[in-house]
Amino acid sequence: MSDHSENLLPDTITPPGGLRKAGLIAGGVAVLVVAYGLYSRNHADQSAQSYADAQSVATVHLVNPVVAGKSDALTLPGTMQAWNSARIFARVAGYVRSWDKDIGSPVGSGTPLGYIDTPDLDQQIIQARATLLRTKAQASLARSTATRWNDLLTSNSVSHQEADEKNAGSATATAAVAEAQANLGRLLAFKAYATVRAPFAGIVTARNADIGDLVGPGATNPQPMFAVADLNRIRIYVNVPQQYSAQMKAGQTATLTIPEAPGQPMKATVLAQANAINPLSGALQVQLVTDNPNHLLKPGGYASVSFNLPVQVGVTTVPSGALVLRGGGTKVATVTADGHIHLIPVTVGRDMGATVQITSGLSTSVKIVRDPADSIEEGQQVRIGGNNG
Repeated sequence: MSDHSENLLPDTITPPGGLRKAGLIAGGVAVLVVAYGLYSRNHADQSAQSYADAQSVATVHLVNPVVAGKSDALTLPGTMQAWNSARIFARVAGYVRSWDKDIGSPVGSGTPLGYIDTPDLDQQIIQARATLLRTKAQASLARSTATRWNDLLTSNSVSHQEADEKNAGSATATAAVAEAQANLGRLLAFKAYATVRAPFAGIVTARNADIGDLVGPGATNPQPMFAVADLNRIRIYVNVPQQYSAQMKAGQTATLTIPEAPGQPMKATVLAQANAINPLSGALQVQLVTDNPNHLLKPGGYASVSFNLPVQVGVTTVPSGALVLRGGGTKVATVTADGHIHLIPVTVGRDMGATVQITSGLSTSVKIVRDPADSIEEGQQVRIGGNNG
């Protein structure tokens, strides 16, 4: 090949100057794009990490404990019972002939409520009267015989043994008369129960017997025929927690309210207390009494009873949600100056629903976390939110 042909080989061809410049620019742009992409991604990662770190710091709201007053209302549920109440069962077996008083009827002591037909008892009374007549006749004969034998004994016409036998027969016959009289009296006493009467003055609160019903000991699954209650006074029974049992004294007053008359508080007085703690409920049963002239209070009903009890010095009140319940005891959470959680052990007094009393471990100068999360821990970093109490 000639020299001219060798000059036309590719490795000897020189690119134009404009094309080289364009390649350099393109390479620089590519480098800038890659660098910007790496920068943007790194910035996004840092922003995401900062956001995650910020979200991991819990926001808490603080609240001030409140000093309890000199006295506080202990409000507990109570059940009401009549001053006197009686469920009246049939004492004798028979059938209801009629009834005179229905529910709501006022009755006096001894007022007839209903009547029972007692055919079996009536026949027993007839038999007992006949037995009494027979034993009286036998006793009269035995006495006459004994008298004659005693007269004959004076003339030695009969032996002492025979006279003694006649005297013993007379005594036995006399005892039989007394027995027959007692049996008749017992049956007549039962017959008196055929008229069912109110044991005391009050109101008929139940009537479970209808005409023709079989009542008394012979009835299947016997039910009380009537119930009578004295509503002029009402007993109220309240279960007081053990920690307040020492403050329950006879003569202490309380305020009584009922759902059907919310705006009419009534005064009740402690009448007695059980002087023993129920091991099942951990409470002391307290009995109160109040007058009920208008019969507004109903036996068996519910009442809300409030006692005004003195509060010991140093007691504070906090929201119930502020308590942190852990294995080491009850605590509340505070926030240190550098924004970390510090848990303080406290002693809880009375639970009042929305709030609880703290008897020791907390002062009003320390703000506490209002609603701490269940996962809150000692030393955890937090930030304080607005609208603190």
